Amino acid sequence: MSEPATNDNNEPRALALKAVLLSVMVLVSFGVCFFARELNFAVFGWPVHFWIAAQGAVLAFIAIVVVYAVVMTRLEIQAERDEDEVGHG
Repeated sequence: MSEPATNDNNEPRALALKAVLLSVMVLVSFGVCFFARELNFAVFGWPVHFWIAAQGAVLAFIAIVVVYAVVMTRLEIQAERDEDEVGHG
């Protein structure tokens, strides 16, 4: 019988990264937007709480995706190097 393919995305470092980024996503979507109502000053004629809810959360989510892509790429490269070292050793 052949061995089932392993999923490197379930490596503990990858799972920890996913947990941290998911926590940040929850904080951004619920926490920051909820407490932004208390910011009652305007920037360029727009209330700051409106800007944070409409634009700031979207920018934070884009940043989360970029961080995930960069870190996972580095983890995959490191895993390939470790696999090559084990294969040649």
